[in-house]
Amino acid sequence: MQHSIDPDAFGPVGPVMADAVSACVHCGFCLPSCPTYVVMGEEMDSPRGRIVLIKEVLEGGLELDVALPFLDNCLSCRGCETACPSGVPYGELITSFRGVMDAPRTREPVDQVQRALALHLLPHRGRFRVAATLGNRGRPLRRLLPGSLGAMLELLPARLPRRRRLPPLLRARGDRRARVAFLAGCVQEVVAPEINRAALRVLAHNGVEVVVPPRQSCCGALPLHSGAFEQARTLARRNLEAFPDDVDAIVTTAAGCGSGMHEYGLLFDGEPEHATAERFGSRVVDVSVFLQSLGLREEPPELAAPATAAYHDACHLAHAQRVRQEPRELLGRIAGLTLVEPPEPELCCGSAGTYNIERPEVARELGDRKAANLRSTGADLFVTGNIGCITQLRTRLGGLGDSTPVLHTIEVLDRAYARRPLT
Repeated sequence: MQHSIDPDAFGPVGPVMADAVSACVHCGFCLPSCPTYVVMGEEMDSPRGRIVLIKEVLEGGLELDVALPFLDNCLSCRGCETACPSGVPYGELITSFRGVMDAPRTREPVDQVQRALALHLLPHRGRFRVAATLGNRGRPLRRLLPGSLGAMLELLPARLPRRRRLPPLLRARGDRRARVAFLAGCVQEVVAPEINRAALRVLAHNGVEVVVPPRQSCCGALPLHSGAFEQARTLARRNLEAFPDDVDAIVTTAAGCGSGMHEYGLLFDGEPEHATAERFGSRVVDVSVFLQSLGLREEPPELAAPATAAYHDACHLAHAQRVRQEPRELLGRIAGLTLVEPPEPELCCGSAGTYNIERPEVARELGDRKAANLRSTGADLFVTGNIGCITQLRTRLGGLGDSTPVLHTIEVLDRAYARRPLT
């Protein structure tokens, strides 16, 4: 295949970027599914517009600083991939480009501080807990801080849940049907630890033995998607060493984490660990996919009070991992629970990793739009499969004075098994 971009000029990801750029035929099918194009209406804030910008930068015809404002607006939600008839791997393109161009770019001082805080706090549970505790004490000062720093405080829960360690091993209830390793994650374990505990209970209830490797680290998705490839590799290497081989799968409860771990092959392209990383990524599976594939050992009991739930597709579950039906099918197994679909299901809620910190104004607009779409369903609760979405939706709904519960899919199933109310 002939490329106007020299694929050998940008290291192992050069061919990835060249192939992605050449695959785009600029048809425009991606435009309605791109959240920034929908809210901004600018061609350069669309996937095909950004592909043109990336092409020009890689070919040397455009200065990086000219393209960066439009490229930084991208949420990396990958909704365009779902809509694209040509199969353009836009996620691999934007991730690779950010990794290649991270070193030569310059940032404003406030952006440097925000980036440093995100990269050095969020992937480390202990540091993040301390920072979040201090941040909550300074919550009254939120409006006095620059946009991105104030947005960090806005997204924190008013009170952090009590810290409890996950057990290194949880035995299956009854006959063991499977054995899995479990990713604990970082931010989720601080702000919403009940999600992981619900997952462990549901897995054990269905005959699954769960190993929680004690030496595991953050999955590395945050630095990977921010262009900090070396930090991402450091975190990923720890996981390659920490997770055992004698399991049926590596289970995650966060869509962003699962997507990031699936990209370990891209991250280690050209590195000695490439084959190991590819194999590792192929074993990673969302908890909803694993349970639906295994099959529930017993149906959840009927709800004491009927309820209606609106399901929100987390972008890195629906678009990056192509997981849509499994969560809905699991929720459909709960007698008395009616599932409804909100308008504009393809649009991102504005969380997108650290996007709601880096671009708070755009994130708020998208979050408010998603909240309005969910509220229009009249549902009793909202359900999704990613901690970023949960945090974003709770924050935006709270700003509207709406206290409708926002739960993870696995929490709904856990509450149904335990005969606990969903609302």
